[in-house]
Amino acid sequence: MAMIHKDLDLERAAHAAIDLTEAQALLDRFATLTRESGSADERTAGEYIASRLRAHGVPVTVHEPELFLSVPERSELRVIDSGGNVIASRPPAFARSTGEIALVGELCYVPSSYAGGTADLFDTPVAAASAGGASDPVAGRIVLTEGFSMPGTVHAFERRGAIGQIFIHPGAAIHEGICTPIWGAPTHESLHRKPRTPVVCVSHPDGDRLIALASRGLARVSIRTWLREGWWKCLLPVAEIPGSEDPDEFILVHGHYDSWYVGIGDNATGDAALLELARVLHGLRDRLKRSVRVAWWPGHSTGRYAGSVWYADEFAGEIDEWCVAHLNIDSPGCTGATAYEEVMWMAEAAELCLDSIADAVGAPARGMRPLRAGDYSFNQIGPTAFYMLLSNIPQAERKARGDYAVGGCGGSTAWHTPDDGPAMADLGILRRDLQVYVTTILRVTNSPLHPFDYVAAVDEITAAVGRYEELSAGAASLANVIEDLRALRADIQRWRAEAERRVAASPADAALRRALNATLRRLARLLVPLGYARGERFDHDPAVKLPAVPRLEAAALLPETPLELKPFVQIALRRERNKVRAIIRAARREVALQHLARST
Repeated sequence: MAMIHKDLDLERAAHAAIDLTEAQALLDRFATLTRESGSADERTAGEYIASRLRAHGVPVTVHEPELFLSVPERSELRVIDSGGNVIASRPPAFARSTGEIALVGELCYVPSSYAGGTADLFDTPVAAASAGGASDPVAGRIVLTEGFSMPGTVHAFERRGAIGQIFIHPGAAIHEGICTPIWGAPTHESLHRKPRTPVVCVSHPDGDRLIALASRGLARVSIRTWLREGWWKCLLPVAEIPGSEDPDEFILVHGHYDSWYVGIGDNATGDAALLELARVLHGLRDRLKRSVRVAWWPGHSTGRYAGSVWYADEFAGEIDEWCVAHLNIDSPGCTGATAYEEVMWMAEAAELCLDSIADAVGAPARGMRPLRAGDYSFNQIGPTAFYMLLSNIPQAERKARGDYAVGGCGGSTAWHTPDDGPAMADLGILRRDLQVYVTTILRVTNSPLHPFDYVAAVDEITAAVGRYEELSAGAASLANVIEDLRALRADIQRWRAEAERRVAASPADAALRRALNATLRRLARLLVPLGYARGERFDHDPAVKLPAVPRLEAAALLPETPLELKPFVQIALRRERNKVRAIIRAARREVALQHLARST
């Protein structure tokens, strides 16, 4: 268990300094701006953020990266066999753009289900992943199915030979979205993963009509889509509040400022929170021991987190060496969002987050493993992360009124629709969320040792490996990995206890503190990618759902793997197991007590 430093006087001073005048002004201004990435309105918003930071004396750097974006303009879905009726539709970003040349095909209705909650949004439904071989009815036809056009689902239907895709959204509105699995700008090696088919989304009532037509054999449709794709220069403001003792160490606090429509709940409220945090923390800068970087990302909605990916690539060395943690802010302060039931944090940050929420606003909280979403573009570099969505409308309330799962706006179904306007913001709730954010940030910046319990991270990894071995039904032996992890757990416990003892005995020894914290950051650089990434460090895994310890996931799939493929999967798994064991050995070396003695 990690010791968490709490300076209650400082936290009270920070809470008292929160003044929502700037937040309200930003919300009023952003309500007039459709902040589509690469647009004049987005540039105006970026300039507004920078100007308000300068007005308060907060140092700000405005970067201007060139980002690869896909901007949906419109689509036309026409039912040929019922008089050519046009069904209202919208294409997701990065769907194939047909232009004037229509795709004509026969519908193939594939019944599916909607996500049961936030954690399920990125799941690929069994209905999409189940291929039928040469006789697959999807091949050569236009798929009609329920759900959001998530990248795993779109890719699954493409693999099965679908020539087009229609997604039925769960409500009366069509929600904007993005369907590429490529995280950030493509490389020459990942470019082929871009969707190859035109994709459109329709409302639930219109989807029901299409299902009825398909069931009566009136099933030929035409699809036309218009999307603009290319490279746009965008503004990326970053404020820097330097710490007084260890200014090179920093926490990165961030969120996106582009939007669908005026996007007040997603994410103008987050932009207002970031601006107020920068103002408050700048006023307290002499009492901050570490630095705080506050960043506003473009390219989130139409570039699959393009802005945060650019920053991760451009400043990879600084993040690797000095980033203590990162905190994502998306959709705080939304109307009715009074519960902290679906808060995301990595296992090692659970105690920090639970205590911060309880102490700041007196509320209980429940955590969940962070999704592969929400500008978590730093997992493969390896800093610990927490938050994404924070307060939400209580789950019981959403269930009682029949709401469906969405990915922002505090759980409101206004998410990614024109309904996400000024009424979505609640300044009282935004103040509560700001108290949570500033409390958490101060505990990270001022704790003598980074306040993260990496024993908890190892426990989560060990549990995942144990599940994989069990699910493999004897086809994969991971006992040696579990044994290694148990040894690592004991090593971290001993190291942390000794480190806490030494810091307590010599609180003024800056060299000791910095050496110990450098070890903790190096440990995070090993354990975070192990727990959250499949690819190599400094790359970006696709935007599809990943389990814990994704390198070993193949073990769970072995019982269902065709007999002729099993030996090949087992070879791949053996190599991944070797990589995992090497990572664990490296982590054990970092926390060896004799190494601690030499380095301090």
